[in-house]
Amino acid sequence: MSQKGNMLIAQSGGPSMVINQSLVGAVLAARSNRKVGKIYGALHGIQGILDEDFIDLRQETRKTLELVANTPSSALGSVRRKPTPEDCQAIFAVLKKLDIRYFFYIGGNDSAETAYIINEEAVKSEYGISCVHIPKTIDNDLRENDHTPGYGSAARFVACAVRGDDLDNRALGGVKIDVIMGRNAGFLTAAAALARVDEDDGPHLIYLPERPFSIDKFVRDVKAAMRKYGRCVVAVSEGIVDENGTPIVAKFTQETDSHGNVQLSGTGALGDLLAKVVKERANVKRVRADTFGYLQRSFPGIASETDALEARLVGVAAVQAAVEEDISRGSIVIRRKPTKKYGVTFEVVPLRMVARETRSMPKEFINRSGNNVTQAFIDYARPLVGALPLGARLEGMRKK
Repeated sequence: MSQKGNMLIAQSGGPSMVINQSLVGAVLAARSNRKVGKIYGALHGIQGILDEDFIDLRQETRKTLELVANTPSSALGSVRRKPTPEDCQAIFAVLKKLDIRYFFYIGGNDSAETAYIINEEAVKSEYGISCVHIPKTIDNDLRENDHTPGYGSAARFVACAVRGDDLDNRALGGVKIDVIMGRNAGFLTAAAALARVDEDDGPHLIYLPERPFSIDKFVRDVKAAMRKYGRCVVAVSEGIVDENGTPIVAKFTQETDSHGNVQLSGTGALGDLLAKVVKERANVKRVRADTFGYLQRSFPGIASETDALEARLVGVAAVQAAVEEDISRGSIVIRRKPTKKYGVTFEVVPLRMVARETRSMPKEFINRSGNNVTQAFIDYARPLVGALPLGARLEGMRKK
């Protein structure tokens, strides 16, 4: 394979508000690099490679690309498919036919695993290709990363939505339960804490998958909040587990994806269960529950500026890493600078360090009771989310 080669890029896994920033960042960086020839975009991840379903990303205008960058969801389409060895051989045949030297896969930990599998098969087949994973996940659970593109914007949505729910609950009272995405990591649910302005603002209770969830303790917590505030707003992760580590919602669904993950989103079962428990055991008449579900991923007009910028820059960093050596393999990760002023750097780590396995919320981010977050988490998350819309309350009402 010649030093100069063509490029292929694809998106995988759940969409986000800023995943297209990474796509466009990589494409524009490649278009300005002499080592990159044609630039192919595979539609719907590795499925598009297998089907040879591509678009020419060199022919797209800069204006169109910038509009796409600011549009949520996956512009190239997405997929959830774990490649088999046979898939990899079929993929190699297509890559060789197109003279692909640079391969980029944008996605979360399952997508990193896909990139890892393809890379390992490429090594076995002695196929020289730069294979680089570009990080994305609203769950913020990629290992090695301080945070992940997509998280800041989804966290911003959560904070704004919970603030709205708190205002609604303040007017009408009772208990409001918000079920928020998060399979094994509670970062996104924890972002609900950013909704607070005054001491009595909700969410008053936050439950994360890192701590076992007890129905009995939940009822006691709600009763205590009702006594203290006269109302209660609850933020709970869809991935909360019982004392045996079994997701509570798994009792209501057996659907799994190609990577073996139980489907947690797309059902209101958990919210309905918790609302029923509160009504029956906490003796609260007005109880409401909402499942944010997929709304958190591609909501327009609310992306975090920091998140959008960093998502663009990881795409640029991926191209730079791929072309600076004859063969470069790895995943781009975000490191936070150890300075008082917020800043980040981008590094490349081996794919195996990011693939498949996830990370969880650090212990210091969760309070001892397991029903709230600490100031350490607020300090961590605030620069990723940015300033939230302000509001005000009547002074006379503050005294009530």
